[in-house]
Amino acid sequence: MEIPSQTVNVKIFNQTYTIRANDGDAERTQRLAALVDQRMREIAQGALTSDSLKLAILAAILIADDLEKANARYDELNQELIARSAECAELLDQMLKGGK
Repeated sequence: MEIPSQTVNVKIFNQTYTIRANDGDAERTQRLAALVDQRMREIAQGALTSDSLKLAILAAILIADDLEKANARYDELNQELIARSAECAELLDQMLKGGK
């Protein structure tokens, strides 16, 4: 069943945008917009420019950096889980063979 998209108004850096929430989750779209707004405001405090386009690009780079770090951590944890699962499977096999 397809989730109907919703139109959501969000405010980012004093500008209002109408965005279609294709996943049907308007609250998630609002949270994501709030994250972008927060990042832009953080950058604006220390930046020499007030150009919203430049601030948006800098915010996008920081958010992309966060995503890349999170993906790397996910991959690292996934590899650790695979290794531990293999160890557990091997121990279980040894216990089952020893119990016969």
